[in-house]
Amino acid sequence: MGRRVALKLSGGSFADPEVGYGIDPRTVQRLASEIATVHAEGHEIAIVVGGGNIFRGLSSAAEGMDRANADYMGMLATVINALALRDALESVGVPTRVQTAITITSVAEPYIRLRAIRHLEKGRVVVFAAGTGNPYFTTDTTVALRAAEIGAEAVLKATRVDGVFDADPEIDPKAVLLTDLTYMEVLEKGLRAMDNTAISMCMDNDLPIRVFNITVPGNVARAVRGEPVGTLVH
Repeated sequence: MGRRVALKLSGGSFADPEVGYGIDPRTVQRLASEIATVHAEGHEIAIVVGGGNIFRGLSSAAEGMDRANADYMGMLATVINALALRDALESVGVPTRVQTAITITSVAEPYIRLRAIRHLEKGRVVVFAAGTGNPYFTTDTTVALRAAEIGAEAVLKATRVDGVFDADPEIDPKAVLLTDLTYMEVLEKGLRAMDNTAISMCMDNDLPIRVFNITVPGNVARAVRGEPVGTLVH
């Protein structure tokens, strides 16, 4: 039996890298193929999706929109990504279920913890959409929460860079990759691994976090297998 993991895919994971928004079918199909590879090895994979490629709640709130309303719009964007990912996974033979924290019974199941666990035990991938169902909570916090709820062995966070750096590598060319960190180091130094609520939740539940670059082919499979890729926070 393989590992049970909770994988966080940001909205940017669904977009054409050159454009940065929308859903690029080729990009999603590549993700699905990598997930299918490790699924076939017996790993149990739950996925939390973001929605920033369609709508960013926090940035819209900063521009004057009501924060709670903007966050709900962002949650609905994650449902669109979840359906796209399910379609891509099913097309490569991976049985997949979408569960949403906001009830939309026409297109997905409501989030039910024991049903999600049963799907994983039966060899299905489960995609969690609509965050926690509450405004003011990020999808980072969602993946930490869902990982704890389903008894995952690790949280895997896919990013556009190679892991956690001591500075923003997209701004500072001298930024250094940090490959091994403790939860407290991340919190005390304000490192951009995940938001503080998510880090604290993982620390409280002894959930290791692997932060890795999703744009490198094969990295999703490496992370799911537990191979040393990117940064480990533990």
